Amino acid sequence: MSHDDTSAPATGHPGEPPLPLEDHFCFTLYAASRAVTGAYRPLLDELGLTYPQYLVMVVLWQHGTAPVKDLVAALQLDYGTVTPLIKRLEANGWIKRQRRADDERVVEVALTAEGAALSRNIRAVPLAIGDAMGLTPEEFRTAQDLLRRLTANVLHHTSGAERTAAAS
Repeated sequence: MSHDDTSAPATGHPGEPPLPLEDHFCFTLYAASRAVTGAYRPLLDELGLTYPQYLVMVVLWQHGTAPVKDLVAALQLDYGTVTPLIKRLEANGWIKRQRRADDERVVEVALTAEGAALSRNIRAVPLAIGDAMGLTPEEFRTAQDLLRRLTANVLHHTSGAERTAAAS
């Protein structure tokens, strides 16, 4: 719901009723996210992956090798979240960590042969999720474009608000 949406009562003004849960955009987004990640669970359980581990592997299947900081940036997570994912994937034998020879401060994560081979078993997952969503290809692209724009707008807005707060 945008700030100029007149289909629901405004909130935050004395005497006005609070917005019902189902009319909160944040709840709609949260429920959709939970539904989609829940649809992944049985598909990934068969492969021994959690959803966050799957995301790490997707980045590595795309790039082969990546510094931990690039994984953190790509996944929009913090080091404290990504590091345990990497350790578990390494314990499963799907990735390996190593310091870069030219800069030992940089830890790179690379697929093992087993990790690379796992990508062959995963190809059906995005198709099954697409089927579960029940969107046409055009609706899927539109939804993805809108969510990317929403994310960029919110990140831009919140980073601007943080700069403003820091300046005062």
